[in-house]
Amino acid sequence: MSCAPTLAAREETLAAYVEESGAMVIHPFDDARVIAGQGTAAREFFEQVTDLQLLLTPVGGGGLISGTALVAKSRDPAVAVVGVEPVGADDAQRSLRSGQRIANTAPDTIADGLHASLGPLTFAIIKQRVDDIVTVSDVETVRAMRWFWERLKLIIEPSAAVVVAALMEGKIDVSARRVGVILSGGNADLDALPW
Repeated sequence: MSCAPTLAAREETLAAYVEESGAMVIHPFDDARVIAGQGTAAREFFEQVTDLQLLLTPVGGGGLISGTALVAKSRDPAVAVVGVEPVGADDAQRSLRSGQRIANTAPDTIADGLHASLGPLTFAIIKQRVDDIVTVSDVETVRAMRWFWERLKLIIEPSAAVVVAALMEGKIDVSARRVGVILSGGNADLDALPW
């Protein structure tokens, strides 16, 4: 099956396919099973690093940060969980601050893996368990991505680089704290590098 490259067309095509085939839909981030699976990254952190005080993740649809927050707060309620998202797709920050889920209507960022808006389930978890959401600009994201590639020789995509950008720009106070950083995503188009 093919469809137009729009959210409405994808949802319509999916609904038709489910109706026709009886397939089960598993949402890519707003599903308890997916959130539990994504929480295993935080679980591994706690198994490998003792005394974590702050855990950072990128935020798109909210599955990764929701799973991270559930695991972190169940291990140690004092651990701070902070998300980072691009200024051009800042629905999580706006939603957390307002107490109401606010969708991204026209996301505009190089971090295309973070275009999705929070779902009802992920927002409910974030509202209860996430300490803060900060934002970074695309310029800051590109600078962090390039630094990471050149200095550490590791490939991260812009959607992962937002966390590095927040740290490099001093947007999160990490002084005197043991910090864990979840870098999620290495899908970089080498022909479209922004430098």
